Amino acid sequence: MRSVSILSTAFALLAGFAAPLAAAPCGNNSGGFAAWKSAFAQEAASAGVGQRGLDALAQAQYASSTIAADRNQKSFNYSLEKFMQVRGADTIVAQGRQRKARDAGFYASLEARFGVPAGVIIAIHGMETGFGGFMGDSSVVSAITTLAYDCRRSDFFKPHAIGALMLVDRGAITGSTKGAKHGELGHTQFLPGNALRYGVDANGDGRVDFYNQADALASTANFLSQKGWQRGAGYGEGQTNFAVIKQWNAAGVYQKAIAIMAARIDG
Repeated sequence: MRSVSILSTAFALLAGFAAPLAAAPCGNNSGGFAAWKSAFAQEAASAGVGQRGLDALAQAQYASSTIAADRNQKSFNYSLEKFMQVRGADTIVAQGRQRKARDAGFYASLEARFGVPAGVIIAIHGMETGFGGFMGDSSVVSAITTLAYDCRRSDFFKPHAIGALMLVDRGAITGSTKGAKHGELGHTQFLPGNALRYGVDANGDGRVDFYNQADALASTANFLSQKGWQRGAGYGEGQTNFAVIKQWNAAGVYQKAIAIMAARIDG
């Protein structure tokens, strides 16, 4: 679709920009955040971020709660059984089956277009936001720029910070849009750079809105498809498409939980 092409072009600019000589220095507390934003604004402008995005960067606040969350991701250290219990796997599966039955045509259309079965998309939707029940209460721009500034994983988050500012430029989000603690946004919690690259306008309104369920789920299917999903192949641990599920989230316990829940929903 045209919208995918536009977003992919924007992401290509992001991925290929060369850092200026005076790169923004990272930090480990709020003390240097203002100075970092001023330096990062130059990098952002070089990457193609426009005035609206730069204004959102200037207004971003250091997100202490994001840093706290980043240092305390204990659930990924749970056993698979404990992780699924804490995340409410049985509820996700039960509600997921109902959703698949109720909106069978929609999920069939996603599988026809992208090759990804309903169970996988539904399991991700349920795991990430409880089917849109809670999509976060943190400023996306503040959270992602804080992580780009923080020395722990600055190089990983900088492209996503640029992506968030580009999304502001395009009207997909604003400087006040709320998301998760790590800057993920919408129904399935896309990191901004991935939202920029894989976004799909599924409802045909001319914009990609990750807070619209149809757009978010189609974008999720597109992400998995673009990452190498093989139509008709299995997705359980050890099967072909399990490697693609790994591209969605790096935590092994999360990957296994998605595959198990998806199989139960599809079954």
